[in-house]
Formats: sequence, structure tokens, C-alpha cells
Amino acid sequence: MKRAVRITVNGTEHARDVDVRSTLADFLRDDLDLTGTHVGCEHGVCGACTVLLDGQPVRACLLLAVQVSGRQVTTIEGIAPGEGLHPVQEAFWAKHGLQCGYCTPGMIVSARAFLEEHPAPTHEEIREMLAGHLCRCTGYHFVVEAIAEAARAMADRRHP
Repeated sequence: MKRAVRITVNGTEHARDVDVRSTLADFLRDDLDLTGTHVGCEHGVCGACTVLLDGQPVRACLLLAVQVSGRQVTTIEGIAPGEGLHPVQEAFWAKHGLQCGYCTPGMIVSARAFLEEHPAPTHEEIREMLAGHLCRCTGYHFVVEAIAEAARAMADRRHP
């Protein structure tokens, strides 16, 4: 069974007929070819599929595409404003906050939303935010450092 949906993704509205059982992650990856949203556990535990729904981080594997009709979704592909990288992306690159990169898009998306609400987080607050993200390649030390660096960079941009 299919249903018509209208979803604004990264600023562009998309109208599609989707299977009512299709997850948001499947819609993004299969219908829109936005493959930066990774699917890891398919149970909402690993955080690899994190996207922003109306500005809030959500697990795209746990939502059906029909549930987000009429709403705004931001994926890793839409995280940077305009050209270049978002400060969180720059910090992950500069501070080596990734290894294989599979979990990285979800962490970056979550970190962006987190830093908007917590512009000067402690390392402990960053670690708490990361509790919903699993990385099988590395420890989280460089990820925490990257998010702390992004917070500093974003503060510098707000207060030149």
C-alpha cells in the first residue's frame, strides 16, 4: 500500500508516493539518493541514521516516511550552510574525530543540534550527548575533542 507524502529535505520539498512501511531512512537513501544517512542497527540504538526533524535529532530507522509528511528533515548532506563545511564537520576533520566514518554523519548531525542548545558544553555534557551513538572503530576521545573545538569555533563566529 502506498501513500502520498510531501517532505522538505535539506530545504527542497519532495512529493512522492511511498510504501506505508518505508522508513524515513529508506526514503532518504532509496527515493532521494541521500546516502549519507547510514543504517546500522535498524533498532534506534547506534545513532548512525540520525537526522534532524524540524531541528531535533531523531533516528530515521525508527520513523516511517509517512509520519514525517509535511515536516522538515535535515540530513548530513544539508548540514553545512551554503558552500564549505559546517564548523562541526571542520572540527571532526581537524581533530581526527572519525575512523571508518560510518557513525560520523549521525554524530555530526546530533552535535550540530546539541551545540545550538548548549553553546559551551563541558566534556562530560558532550559525552552524555554521545551516549546514543555507537562507534565500533575507536574510542570517543577525539570525537569529544572535535565537538569541543566546534563549540569554540561557533562561539568565535558569533562573537568576532
